[in-house]
Amino acid sequence: MSATPDSTLANSEQLIADLQRQLAECRAERDEALEYQTATSDVLKVISRSTADVQPVLDTVVETAARLCLADHAGLYREDGGEYRWAASHAQSPEYERIERTVRIRPGSGTLVGRTAEQRRPVSILDAETDPLYEPKEDARKGDIHSLLGVPLLREGEPIGVIGLARTRIEPFSERQIELVRTFADQAVIAIENARLITETREALEQQTAMAEVLQVINSSPGDLAPVFTAMLERATRLCDAAAGVLWIVEAGRFRAVASRGLPAAFEEFLREPVEAGPDTGVGRLARGDQLAHIADMAVASGYRSDDPLHRAAVDLGGIGSLLAVPLQKDGTLLGAFGITRLEVRPFSDKQIALLQNFAAQAVIAMENARLLGELQARTRDLEESLEYQTAISDVLKVISRSTADVQPVLDTVAATAARLCGADSGTIWIREGDVYRAVSSSASAADPELWAALRQRRLGPGRDSVVGRVVLEGRVVHVEDIRAIPDFALPEGVAAGDRTVLGVPLLREGAVLGTIGLVRKRVQPFTDRQIELVRTFADQAVIAMENARLLSELQARTRDLEESLEYQTATSDVLNVISRSTADVQPVLDTVAETAVRLCGADGGSITTREGEVYRYVSAYAADAGFWAALRQRTLVPGRDSTAGRVALEGRVVHIADIRTEPDHARPEAVAAGYHTSLGVPLLREGAVLGTISLARKRVQPYTERQIELVRTFADQAVIAIENARLLGELQSRTRDLEESLEYQTATSDVLNVISRSTADVQPVLDTVVETAARLCGTDLAMIMIREGEVYRFVSGSAVEPEHWAALRQ
Repeated sequence: MSATPDSTLANSEQLIADLQRQLAECRAERDEALEYQTATSDVLKVISRSTADVQPVLDTVVETAARLCLADHAGLYREDGGEYRWAASHAQSPEYERIERTVRIRPGSGTLVGRTAEQRRPVSILDAETDPLYEPKEDARKGDIHSLLGVPLLREGEPIGVIGLARTRIEPFSERQIELVRTFADQAVIAIENARLITETREALEQQTAMAEVLQVINSSPGDLAPVFTAMLERATRLCDAAAGVLWIVEAGRFRAVASRGLPAAFEEFLREPVEAGPDTGVGRLARGDQLAHIADMAVASGYRSDDPLHRAAVDLGGIGSLLAVPLQKDGTLLGAFGITRLEVRPFSDKQIALLQNFAAQAVIAMENARLLGELQARTRDLEESLEYQTAISDVLKVISRSTADVQPVLDTVAATAARLCGADSGTIWIREGDVYRAVSSSASAADPELWAALRQRRLGPGRDSVVGRVVLEGRVVHVEDIRAIPDFALPEGVAAGDRTVLGVPLLREGAVLGTIGLVRKRVQPFTDRQIELVRTFADQAVIAMENARLLSELQARTRDLEESLEYQTATSDVLNVISRSTADVQPVLDTVAETAVRLCGADGGSITTREGEVYRYVSAYAADAGFWAALRQRTLVPGRDSTAGRVALEGRVVHIADIRTEPDHARPEAVAAGYHTSLGVPLLREGAVLGTISLARKRVQPYTERQIELVRTFADQAVIAIENARLLGELQSRTRDLEESLEYQTATSDVLNVISRSTADVQPVLDTVVETAARLCGTDLAMIMIREGEVYRFVSGSAVEPEHWAALRQ
């Protein structure tokens, strides 16, 4: 059946209408495709312009997706540590956006973002209010949210984010819209990846630059860690986007902050002293063995709740929100810690943790380099110090070898060298004299003569009021870190001079303390064990020098004694020779005794007295002033206390006066006027009787030795022998003369009797013989005999009378 015109017309109109509809649809599809393409191109342009900053891309993607997909709201969430957080949004209220910024969404069916991330594919929810798995229904009702679309941002099949679209109506998103959002998601991934690569490249470059700069600092400061730590802190805080940082060193189980950056002043002050690190603090966790301490929120962490002082100070004084600390370790030993902080609560990323660990490794390298360099320098210093010590010891030994008899140069060298090598301000040596100790040498004698003069006047004995006294009392090294901290230290010179650290080392010989070496610092700085050992060596050398000097002195004294003994024996022999030659005349003996005693005893003058009745007369003198000797010869000495010889005569013993000017009873002005001081008197004794005195005088205060006094005793004995010999010889000669005279008298008497016998009738021959013999025997110049004739007497005989005179007498 053929078509009617009306039907044909109707079909044509229908065809035209269909064609027009199809054309409209094609145009709509074309416009939509063009719009999609234009939108995609716009996003790519934004991506090309924002290579490093992904936020403009994310904002454009969200806004474009919402617009093209006819969504009322849109948001983009990025993965962060297994959770998803807000990154961009469109057409959301400020209140809702503020809430979204704080939300952390984990993968799961309860939320659009979580379900999309979990399924790794686009997720459509027709109506959020009726979806059985959708949890935030209350939020959906408040926002009048119904149809939802979630599209994942996939990188190598793993979600790195989610784009979410929402409609306030129930209207599912078309496949084309879903595909469009997929395209936007891919573009967002490209932008994120580009930004990531660029950021990572930039960060890697920054990190490499920072590491290189730190290495340069390490190289330029091989032994100084301070600039290294400062450089590390500056770069670590900057690259890790931290507000502050601290570098700690472990010392005796405590943490000491050796460098810091960006800390508030109050917290900086708190860290000036080493701190105990509780187990819940950041560094405390490292101390117990953790390889990382990452505290996201310090204010709610266990350390804050347990009221740990360090953790509390970090929050309350430092205002720290998040903390990251890594250990400084070598061979399993904790050397310290490297910590960075943020004021806000914002955890650090894995990259930032790795970066800080790299800085920590560099810090350990720097510390190890500094330690090795320090050990090398210390070893070098030890070798140099050892060489210097050996050289100094050798120099002292050379001085000892040159100064065998004189120990003073040795002591001066020891004091000066010990003070110089030990970094002391002064060194002093004290030597024992009897029961006390006297300062004999000081390295500071020239620099501080007043202090040296005061020290020379001091005599110190065993006790606790001085370091010298303590060394003597205890016989060991005494090391006082600060004398001002010792209440019983009472040496005013040292305190007034500003002495602080003092070292005393004994000079020991067979356990006896011969002296001390004292070193003083005017600062509180203890001496090292090496320095103390060096001073011990110097002390031993000083003892060797003193012992050598003592032995040499004893040898010289022995030699002098032998020489003196020989000289004394020779002098005694000489006196005996004089005695043997002058048996009758004692004067040469006395003169020899006076001269020899003065010479051998080192006197300036000497005199001898001998007794005459009840007094003593000066009979010999040597080296006495002419006027003084003349005055002595005019005097007779009466036993008494007004002179040395008078005391000897009075007491019959040796009298030894150190200084006659201090004797109130000594009243010889001529002795004082002559300048005499020390006086010695020795008696000449025979059977307890004082026959005389020997006196010696010096014009200086210098007592005579026992040996000299004994020598003068010997001379006194020799003088007594000479005097006794002369007396005995005189008595013998007198006795001989008496016998000769008696014999002569008897012969003369016999001769007279013979004349009488021959002249019995004539008496004149008898008278003449008698008068002549009497005159001769009696040693007279004239002798006469008179005979009575009546009342008168007449001269009848005479001897040695002139004739004229005799004639006159006879008349």
